[in-house]
Amino acid sequence: MSKTLITSRDPKGLHIVGLFEAALNRAGLDNERAQRLIENGGEFQESLREALENHSATNQFADEEVRSSCGYLSGYKPKGITPQTNRLRELFPGIPPQRDEQLAEQPLPEGAEGWLAIPRWQKVAPTYPAAVQKVLDMIEKTRNGKFHNYRKGQIDAPHLRQFAKTAEMFRALGEQQKDHDILVVPCQFGKRHAGRSVRRAREVMSASEFGLDAFSAGIMLLTHPKRLQHYDDLWIDCAGDEFSDGGDSSFGHAPYFYFYDGKVKFDAHNVDNAHEYFGSSSAFVPQ
Repeated sequence: MSKTLITSRDPKGLHIVGLFEAALNRAGLDNERAQRLIENGGEFQESLREALENHSATNQFADEEVRSSCGYLSGYKPKGITPQTNRLRELFPGIPPQRDEQLAEQPLPEGAEGWLAIPRWQKVAPTYPAAVQKVLDMIEKTRNGKFHNYRKGQIDAPHLRQFAKTAEMFRALGEQQKDHDILVVPCQFGKRHAGRSVRRAREVMSASEFGLDAFSAGIMLLTHPKRLQHYDDLWIDCAGDEFSDGGDSSFGHAPYFYFYDGKVKFDAHNVDNAHEYFGSSSAFVPQ
């Protein structure tokens, strides 16, 4: 949270602008091509953003990326905050309904897909693993039993914990929205990091971005059940959690949700696993 974000007005930002100007001068565009570029401004900005991310990212774990064409086949789209919170109140009646809906009227941070309603896990259970277990139980209930937890009996402190950056970011969001029990959070549901291993996704996330944990991703599945309805839907890595396969303080795994054999399933795998079917969900702390 202490990192300074660089803009075009900062010395380093001005230097980057100079790099772009040099590239533009070398491109040799005529009036017609320049006009075409302007008309395709949205696509150009997106390509430029991707180039900025790729060339500014660390090379650590760079080989843990594969090409992925997977996405939201089942038609997931972010819902409004009111229907999300209404659904949460149905599923978890004990959660106070307070939330700041005006936040969802602000522009989304770059990379976010929508504003998602995520309750503080402390309002669901006294410990983080217990809160995750309640969410998993609710997914099984709402999916009419079409759910399988391959880590049954391991949703406890020796096996599961939040990743440090994720815990810190949720504390920051909690301070920003301190009078509210349901946090309004800009999120994306995995496509931004499709094909990347968990640790590669963590490595390239921006300073204000953080991986979502199993609790938050599970909540999002409850409020957006279309997200996993088909085998070819992008599977969801929970980069905001760490999982110890043996419960021995070696947290080299991360949980994930996927759809197979007509069911939503929950498991954990190595953080170095890069596969076209996986993408880490993430959220952003608005600046």
